[in-house]
Amino acid sequence: MGARKKIAADARKEALKGINFARMTNCPTSPRKMRLMADLIRGKRTAEALGILKFSTKEASGRLEKLVVSAMANFVAKNPTGNVEETFIKEIYVDSARILKRMRPAPQGRGYKIRKRSNHVTVIVDTRNKEIETNETAITN
Repeated sequence: MGARKKIAADARKEALKGINFARMTNCPTSPRKMRLMADLIRGKRTAEALGILKFSTKEASGRLEKLVVSAMANFVAKNPTGNVEETFIKEIYVDSARILKRMRPAPQGRGYKIRKRSNHVTVIVDTRNKEIETNETAITN
């Protein structure tokens, strides 16, 4: 690794130390179906989001529920004195991942393409108090 790449990598690592997040990669659900569930919980308190995901009938909700629990555990590990009740889902985004391409036999010697999609999901958890403090300091300065 070159010197500039190492400096950039170290800067990225330092920036991630202050962020409480969880990431799920190569989840075998289409991004479109996962985004439906992600849109339901974006900006909600974590307890409320877990309730929504627990009682949803969609398959993607179970995977997202595990991810939110993991993000909350990461928050507790980084902030032992932090209040878990005040946490909310600051950001959640779903990116497309690899696509497995298959062929299905079709009539008259043809073949239909099947694309088995997967996705990457990132959840960032934070507290409301931190947001309020940063806004107040910005206003006073």
